[in-house]
Amino acid sequence: MSEAAASHESSDIVRLQDEESAVEVLSQAVLGLWEVVNNLTRLRPTKRKRYRVTIFGSARIDPDHWVYGAVRDLAAELTRLGCDIVTGGGPGLMQAANEGARMAGASPDGASVGIRVDLPFEQNVNPFVSQVFEHRTFFSRLHHFVLVSDAFVVVPGGIGSVLELMMIWQLIQVRKLHDTPLILVGAMWAELVEWARKSMLRPDDSLASPEDFAIPVCCQTESQALAIIREHYTQWNAKQQDAN
Repeated sequence: MSEAAASHESSDIVRLQDEESAVEVLSQAVLGLWEVVNNLTRLRPTKRKRYRVTIFGSARIDPDHWVYGAVRDLAAELTRLGCDIVTGGGPGLMQAANEGARMAGASPDGASVGIRVDLPFEQNVNPFVSQVFEHRTFFSRLHHFVLVSDAFVVVPGGIGSVLELMMIWQLIQVRKLHDTPLILVGAMWAELVEWARKSMLRPDDSLASPEDFAIPVCCQTESQALAIIREHYTQWNAKQQDAN
């Protein structure tokens, strides 16, 4: 090899035994990929074919529990209205929502969607999902929900549901999401919002703005949630017609 060629190779090639330089190359590549992803997610279709409602809720509720039936019926009514139903694709209240969509005649080409995450202890996708997406990380999974949803309904759930609720709440707060209803069904969520209001709006140490607590709409019943979605769906549908 000529001296010039050897010099060129030494400036362009990073040997794996040079761990510090190799890590730097990998870091730059990963950050570059994130920039590509960020740019791609800025794209939005001018018109959506279907209005999509994501329902977040517990994986631990059995089918014989009254809440299961209530969530199933809510999802069925939303499907009859013309909405697609999106869930985490697992058991419990996620299954209830997907079952409601199927019960109401959801088409097999994606009107009952499950967005899953790979967990070592998680159950398989529930049998009522017609279209499933798999993610390896919570980060990409949560972002997927944001990209495909026109409204969010949070029914009783645990820590995972709190994570999902808080993420959507903040995205609306910082105006990364616009005109997107966030509907909380059940007394547990009203209590959570009230705790946050009291804790974050203290006169001596305000940690949020009063208007932030108008973002989540707390409902006692599924019928109240349905009425809010119906009104928003009507407005959404009119905008879609104007886009033609």
